[in-house]
Amino acid sequence: MRVLVAGGAGYIGSVVTAALVEAGHEVTVLDDLSTGHADAVSEGARFVQTSLQESAPVLAEVRPEAVLHFAAKSLVGESQVEPELYWEHNVGGSLALLEAMRAVDCRRIVFSSTAATYGEPEQVPIREDAPTKPTNTYGATKLAVDAMLTSYATAYDFAAVSLRYFNVAGAAYGLGERHTTETHLIPIALQVAAGQREAMTVYGEDYPTPDGTCIRDYIHVQDLSDAHLLALDAPRPGEHRIYNLGNGTGFSVQQVVDAVREVTGHPVPVEVGQRRAGDPAQLVAASDRIRADLGWTPRHTDLAGIVRDAWETAQRRA
Repeated sequence: MRVLVAGGAGYIGSVVTAALVEAGHEVTVLDDLSTGHADAVSEGARFVQTSLQESAPVLAEVRPEAVLHFAAKSLVGESQVEPELYWEHNVGGSLALLEAMRAVDCRRIVFSSTAATYGEPEQVPIREDAPTKPTNTYGATKLAVDAMLTSYATAYDFAAVSLRYFNVAGAAYGLGERHTTETHLIPIALQVAAGQREAMTVYGEDYPTPDGTCIRDYIHVQDLSDAHLLALDAPRPGEHRIYNLGNGTGFSVQQVVDAVREVTGHPVPVEVGQRRAGDPAQLVAASDRIRADLGWTPRHTDLAGIVRDAWETAQRRA
C-alpha cells in the first residue's frame, strides 16, 4: 500500500514508519522537522521536508492510498500560553491535510489523538464513551480534529480511526524519545540516571494512591505501532472509529523512579514539589474496544522492560 506518514520524523511516527517499511508498504514521510529528526526516518522511506499546510503538492505526486497523521504540537504548558500555535498547526494543518487527501481521492486515515481529550476523568479506567472535557488547548485541538474526522467520514466517505494514546514510552527499531523540551517522566528520570540532570521533581506525594504519587498508564511504543498497522485497514468508508490505547495497568511515579534505578543501576535523586494544577490522581485506559474489534493485545507490559528499552536506546545514541 502507498502510505503517507505526516510527522514521520518524530518519536512515534518514526517507529510506525519503520514498521510500515518492514511490512512492505511504500512509505513517504512528510515532516517540517520543527520537533522531528531527519535521521530518525527509516532508510526504506522517502522523506519530504514540508508542513501540513503545504502538503497538497506532495499528495498530488505520491497519490497515497492511506495517511497516518502524527504531525502536531504537543506541549501542554506551551499550548496554554501560545494557543494560536496549536489552533493553527494542529487544527488548521489537519484541515489542509484532509483537503489535500480529498483532492487526490485518498480517504483512509489513522489519526494520532490523545487521552488529553478526556480531561479530568469521572471514572477510571477511562472508556471511549467517557465525557470529553479537555482542560488544556492541546487536548482541545486534538478533540477538534476528531470532530473534523467524523464530519469528513459522514460527508465524504472517509474511513477514519482516531487512536487516543495514554503515556507512550520505550523504544523500537533503535528509535526512542528525543525531545528538545522534555516533559515526559521516563526520559527525564533516565537523564538524571545518566548524569544529564542533577535531580528530578515529583509533583505531589499526597494523592489517594498506594504510595501517594500519581498513577499513569504506560504503553510501549512497539505495541502502539502494532495498533496503527491493525487500524489501517479497519474502518469502512463513512466510518470514524475511536480507540483508546493503553496497557490497562497503571504505574505510579514512584514505581517509575524505582524501575529506572533498578534498570540503570544509578541513583535518581528526587525533589518533591507541589501538586500541579489539573493533575488527576489516576489516568488509566480501558482498551477493551480495540482488543475486541481488531484483536490488538499489548505484548510489552512490564515496566522494567519498557524502561530498559528506552535506556539501552538512549545509551547507544549517546
